This record gives sequence, structure tokens and C-alpha cells, in this order.
Amino acid sequence: MAESICRTLRDGSLEGEHATALTIKDSLQSPVGTQAFQHILYSLAANIVAGKSQAQGLVLVVFDHSPFFYLSLLTKKGLDASLLEKNLKVLDCYSDPLGWKERILQSGSAKRETVKESDNIFRDVNDMNKLLSSILDFGKGFAGEGNSHFSIAIDSVSTVLRHASLPSVAGLISNLRSLDQVSSMLWLLHTDLHEPRTIAAIEYISSIVASLEPMVPITDGQNGSENLFWLEKNSQNGKFHVRLKRRNGRVKLLIEEFHMEQAGIKFTPLSSENVVVGQVLMPKLQFNLQLSENERDDRARVVLPFEHQGNGEPIQIYDGRRSLIGSERDHSVLQQEPLPAETEAQSKQVKGEIHYIRDSDDEQVDSDEDPDDDLDI
Repeated sequence: MAESICRTLRDGSLEGEHATALTIKDSLQSPVGTQAFQHILYSLAANIVAGKSQAQGLVLVVFDHSPFFYLSLLTKKGLDASLLEKNLKVLDCYSDPLGWKERILQSGSAKRETVKESDNIFRDVNDMNKLLSSILDFGKGFAGEGNSHFSIAIDSVSTVLRHASLPSVAGLISNLRSLDQVSSMLWLLHTDLHEPRTIAAIEYISSIVASLEPMVPITDGQNGSENLFWLEKNSQNGKFHVRLKRRNGRVKLLIEEFHMEQAGIKFTPLSSENVVVGQVLMPKLQFNLQLSENERDDRARVVLPFEHQGNGEPIQIYDGRRSLIGSERDHSVLQQEPLPAETEAQSKQVKGEIHYIRDSDDEQVDSDEDPDDDLDI
């Protein structure tokens, strides 16, 4: 399933559509969102370098780690440094996000940075309009003009929301998605740091939402030792929930399992054992939410009071025209009894007619309708 997300980001968007946008969510109970982001980032960068992606380049906007960290990460995973220099551009919002270092340098108390380093550093993260312009300038620098596409990755929208308001950040993402040159986007969101309305707003402008969730949720009813035990367990494995919005408007829900290894995060299909573990290790409640095998068998043997049981005979449903007891007899009589001559003459006319035969002359109008005919009363 994680691979299907990577393929979706690789293929990009169709002409006239907004760019594919992925939100990766994590929390304190499952704090491995950074590893998931790095995994998908590497896959997208590898496809771009190999020429398999719709995008010709990748603009990486960093807030939580230095550019050197991501360059080292991608090269250690096997990507060629010379190809990365051509297809990857990093906008550094980490080194000097508020411009304080620049002010110190301008005061003459320190040596000035080289021009090459300062060109990649963004020093005003409070201004989303300037950030939008800088990202677009970086995207224009890739080879090709006109219909060339590029992808955008933001390592932490949560950090952006610390410096700017929700409407301005949502506007930045929406504006980038609406550009024809942007093929796909992805970013990371730490849900513990935001209100529910903020999370809902970011999810609303996303086409894919991937949530990292614990295998066993931690509740307030558990003591401290249990919480530490499950925190350690949840940091090693958990569930990967994906909500994918399709082009036809439908939403596809997928679930997978992830494991943390020395080489990084690994995604596998959800095993039946962990499904059982997740059901059994529920928080302790005063009542039981599960049924045992004997309870399931007893429930299956319960006979509902008004349900047709058959009793070895075919089940007959009242059709509104004749009684069940004399249905066969009435049916044969209706077949043998000829219609009156007057009726035969009328039947030859072009007009269509409805012939209604009552069971008796004493019955009232609409008395043939039995709403409880499907019940044994």
C-alpha cells in the first residue's frame, strides 16, 4: 500500500487537475512519521532521478533538519550525488528561519556567509507569499520550460504552523496545488501539536491522508509502567491507515502494517495475528465487547419468534389475490373459467384494461394487502 502511494506521487496529476497531495500524520503514540516521510521521499526522488516520474525535479523545503541531513540520507540509500544535484533543490528554512543570523552578520559581529549558501536560505518563514515565490523560483530552475513539472516536499507543516496562521498555510498549499507545473506534493503533520480543526483543514486540501497509528491505543486508565511498555512497542510497529480520494469522487480506505528496522521503516500486509492482538488487548472495561465461540454458536441457534422457519415445506408468500390454502385450487379455476363474452369483446379492443378478481364480495377495498405476510403470526 505504501508502494501504491509512491506510484501515485510518481504519476502526478492529469491536465486540469490539482496536484496530488499527501499528508502523513503521526502522534506521540506512534512517533514514526519522520521515517515514513523519508521513505516516501526517497522513493519519489529515485523515480525522478531515473526519469520515471512526471516531475523533472524535486523542491525540498526543510524546517526540521538541515539540507545536509537529507542529502546524506538520499546518497546513503544509493542515489547518485551528481544526479541529485541536477534534480533536487533544497530550500533551507532550517538554518535561519527568522533572519536573526543575517542581522548579526549585517552588524559586522561575524563573518558573512558565502553567496552560494545564502541563496538557498529562506529567512522569513512568517511570510507565506515570499515562501511561495521562493518555491516557484526553485521549481523554474529545472531543465525544460513550458510544460515541465516538479514535485514539492515539506518535511514539517507543523513547524510552518508555528510561524504562520492556518489560513495562510492552507492558502500556500492550495496555491501550489493549483499550479500546472506542480506534479505532486507531500508533507508531514504532527497531530498532537494542533487542534482538531487544524488537522481537518489540512486533510481537506489533501488527496491522500496516511495515518500512522499504534497497534494498541494507550488510554488514561493504564498505569505508568503499562504506558511505557506500549510506547516502546508502538514505536517499533503499528498500523498504516490510508484514505485515498479517487478521481471519480470515491474514497478508498487501505490498511497496512509497519515495522521499524535498522535500515528504516518497512511496510507489510496486516497479519491476522496482530489483528487478534489488537482485539484482545483492549482497555479494561466493565463489560465484554467480544463473543466466545460458544456464544456465537448459541446466537446462531436462536429461533426468532415470527420468522418463517419452513418446517421442511416450501415457503409461500401471500400474493394479494388469493389465500395460501386455496392458491393451487384458485389458480386452476382461474385458468379453466372463461371470461364473459362482454369481457372478451373488450379485450379485443386497442385499449388496455386491468382485471381484478376479489376473493369474496364482502371484502373491503384494499383488503388484499397484508403488510405482515412475511411473518408467522
